[in-house]
Amino acid sequence: MGGALADDVTAFTLEPHPPWRWTAPRRWPGAERGYGDAFAALLDAPPAVAIGCGRQAALATRLLRERGTKAVQILDPRLDPKHWDFVIVPEHDPLRGPNVITTLGSLHPIDDVWLARARSEFAAFAELPRPVNVVLLGGKSRHARFDRMAFEVLASKLEAVLAREGGSVLLTTSRRTSKELRDVLEHRYDGTPGMVWRNSSDGPNPYAGLLAWADRIVCSPDSVNMITEACATRVPVFVFDPGRVRGRPRAFLDTLLDRGRIRAMDARLDAFDIEPLRETARVASVLRERLGII
Repeated sequence: MGGALADDVTAFTLEPHPPWRWTAPRRWPGAERGYGDAFAALLDAPPAVAIGCGRQAALATRLLRERGTKAVQILDPRLDPKHWDFVIVPEHDPLRGPNVITTLGSLHPIDDVWLARARSEFAAFAELPRPVNVVLLGGKSRHARFDRMAFEVLASKLEAVLAREGGSVLLTTSRRTSKELRDVLEHRYDGTPGMVWRNSSDGPNPYAGLLAWADRIVCSPDSVNMITEACATRVPVFVFDPGRVRGRPRAFLDTLLDRGRIRAMDARLDAFDIEPLRETARVASVLRERLGII
């Protein structure tokens, strides 16, 4: 987010100590010392704007605001947003207020420049047979179930497409993917051009290259972040069985379906017109205007 807002950005890693680590973002006496000497020095020379993400950062941005910094907090701090200048949350979250900015999905750095850089870094993927079918797999979450049985259904639909069109498969798992499914994937696509990345033992994570070289993307339905990033590309995105998702993430998927940015996965994966979903640039523009940043 910071890079989209301004060119001069410094990243700061927080090192919270108990009890402030447990109580953030609530402000207890002595909180200024709760992040160590480096943060205490930052309070003495506060930046013009501070952007934080998550509960631990929410206390830090709150403290900086008390020293005159314009504070932007990403994700619901679970406290009245009045303690920050702006709070940014996904629109499927319930938090609202005059200083609350909502986004469709999550914030991310993916744009045409990012994708071009990833194509250069993973240039070997250019040799793969087209179409390049990218598969992004998650796993079980509080709002959705994606396990081996669900993968087998997904795989059968993908195999129908491969039998009809040929092409290649680039598949990656995530931290949420179960060991059982990772084991199934070890040799599942050995006869298909492409690659399967299960963990670091398979080499560097090729995720950026997958997004950059995809002709279409298939996602499991469990991750808002993963689907948001897939939708930032300029290719069709298909979500496996979005109807199995419950709760607030279901509202996110329903909005994408209504807008035509995603479709439920079928056994054809026909192309359709899309508009990339890139909320980071829009939010940065809003913040620059409201914060008076030129």
